[in-house]
Amino acid sequence: MYDIKNLTKLKKMDGLAPDVMKAFWAFDKAATAKGAIPVKYKELIAVAVALSTQCPYCIRIHNDNARKAGATDAEIVEAAMVAASLRAGASVTHATHALSD
Repeated sequence: MYDIKNLTKLKKMDGLAPDVMKAFWAFDKAATAKGAIPVKYKELIAVAVALSTQCPYCIRIHNDNARKAGATDAEIVEAAMVAASLRAGASVTHATHALSD
């Protein structure tokens, strides 16, 4: 199912739902633009989120973008470990629901 070539179909989607897709692209661009948080940090956040949501397209795109913004292997791995920590933490805290009072 995952094939990076599928992203070429985004242009078709732009034509099929132009108003919504235009709004999406504007939002995406604004969300990752330089602001109070530098672009490199935003892309590292995006890598961590992509790993958590397990979207292979997002992992690839944001990993590439993070590296273009100057992210190192160590920073990518630390972002991944933050994502892993939160996923594990969610399991630990949700385990409290399984305990009897």
